[in-house]
Amino acid sequence: MNGLKNSIYGIVNVIYSLNNFINGFVNVIFGLNNSIYGMNGLKNTITGIKNAIYGINSTICGLQNSICGIKTSIYSINNSLYCIDNGLYGINNYLYFIDNSIYGINNALHCIYNAINSHISFKKHPL
Repeated sequence: MNGLKNSIYGIVNVIYSLNNFINGFVNVIFGLNNSIYGMNGLKNTITGIKNAIYGINSTICGLQNSICGIKTSIYSINNSLYCIDNGLYGINNYLYFIDNSIYGINNALHCIYNAINSHISFKKHPL
């Protein structure tokens, strides 16, 4: 009887051992599954960091383009001011030309005046 009882206990212990083995195997599978989830989380974190870096890079490119646009606008304004300056220089030269023309006309009138006065004076007091 003790032998049969011990055999039954042995079978029960084998069943418990199989149960523990199955539970351990299930825990290994759960552990692997959790590792996969953890890897996916790490992968998503790395992807998020990469996207953030791309975003920063795009922002820097946008700022560079904005600065280039501002520089181009300033260059264009500077060129416009050069054009205005050259236009004013041209107007100034034209006014100098008019002024010199008036001065020339004035000198010519003085010459005519002096010639008339000399002629009148010569008629009054001939040599």
